[in-house]
Amino acid sequence: MAKFVYRGKNEEELKNMSIEEFIKIVPARQRRSLKRGFTETQKKVLAQIRKDPKKFIRIKFRNMIIVPEMIGVKFGVYNGKTFVQIVITPEMLGYRIGEFVPTRKLVKHSSPGFGATRSSKYVPLK
Repeated sequence: MAKFVYRGKNEEELKNMSIEEFIKIVPARQRRSLKRGFTETQKKVLAQIRKDPKKFIRIKFRNMIIVPEMIGVKFGVYNGKTFVQIVITPEMLGYRIGEFVPTRKLVKHSSPGFGATRSSKYVPLK
């Protein structure tokens, strides 16, 4: 099995990196967002991760970029209805958390239900 490498850095090197060092190797869109800093709620989540990385954390904001210290952490990400559990893997680095939890269900069309057409209103007596 091949070792995971992100932009020339293996998983151990990434975990030992500071956020400032990680900013230098992510793509421009993520770099711009990370340079602006984290919001107060995002800072609280990072503090929780540093305190206890094994704890399950429920979050409603989906726009946080995944940084190396989040690897292995279990999140409950809100999809608009429920909290969907995800575990952060190294392949998710640089993406936003919300990209891994879809907000819409797949539509499956089938036959019309009872009362959907005029003919289904007729019910025989026998």
